[in-house]
Amino acid sequence: MELTAQQLRGFDGSDASKPIYVAIRGAIYNVSSGKGFYGPGGPYAVFAGREASRALAKMSKSEDDVCGDLDGLSDKELGVLADWENKFQAKYPVVGRLAS
Repeated sequence: MELTAQQLRGFDGSDASKPIYVAIRGAIYNVSSGKGFYGPGGPYAVFAGREASRALAKMSKSEDDVCGDLDGLSDKELGVLADWENKFQAKYPVVGRLAS
């Protein structure tokens, strides 16, 4: 399955009949099993239905950082992103790709 960023926004947990998706480096993960974290009101709800690579790399929940732009990130931040990516791969199924 391939989704545009706009289509991905429809999987933010606001519609209980749909799964919750988060994208990292273009891979879309079904994080519905982590609804308490990514669902509405959860501590990471800002990532739901979004490409969250930059925010995860920077350990940021700022709206400005919730995107796929990796330009200007330090080696340390890219390492943090790789750690997050490994955690997501171990915990959540990949269900598609973000259209470029």
